[in-house]
Amino acid sequence: MVVNTVWSSEDVDDAAARAHSERSRALRIGLLQAGYNIVAAIPGDIYLQERIAQLQPDIIIIDAESDARDVLEQIVIATRDAPRPIALFTEDASESHMKVAMEAGVSAYVVAGLQAERIKPVLDVAMMRFNADQKLRSDLSDTKAKLAERKTIDRAKGLLMTRHKLSEQDAYQKLRRLAMDKNLKVVDIAQRILDVADLLG
Repeated sequence: MVVNTVWSSEDVDDAAARAHSERSRALRIGLLQAGYNIVAAIPGDIYLQERIAQLQPDIIIIDAESDARDVLEQIVIATRDAPRPIALFTEDASESHMKVAMEAGVSAYVVAGLQAERIKPVLDVAMMRFNADQKLRSDLSDTKAKLAERKTIDRAKGLLMTRHKLSEQDAYQKLRRLAMDKNLKVVDIAQRILDVADLLG
């Protein structure tokens, strides 16, 4: 899917509009030559989030002559629950805009890169970078979840050790037995024990 930033006749002259039109055309041709299917070419307007949700594109390509901050904000919101790789083709070499774009989740920020032969490798890298980033996020989320589980189990073990005068090993074995009896995970039993302890004070 290609998102064109909005151009109005009030803020651009005919030459700028023609240049932008030519850039967009070159981008579409390059995408087709690279073997990509363009699901849609849409403006970066107020309906952008709705259209992304309907189209469910594999990759979002932004064609922007200058700062695309507003479009990026809408795309970030639209892809929050279902992230997608985003490639931004622009003439804007501003480091601050680059930084904002990368922080927003842009996988490739390409300045003056509309040569047809460059488009496929750029998008390939964008997809790889996106996948690597998603894997890192997933790994980090898994690690945080495991640490939280470990903390819950340790707290429940500590409670059992104190109240029933058990060793750490015995407390853990008790948790395991309870989990097996109830057909639950050890962490779920641990959480139940902590919840009951909180209720009873």
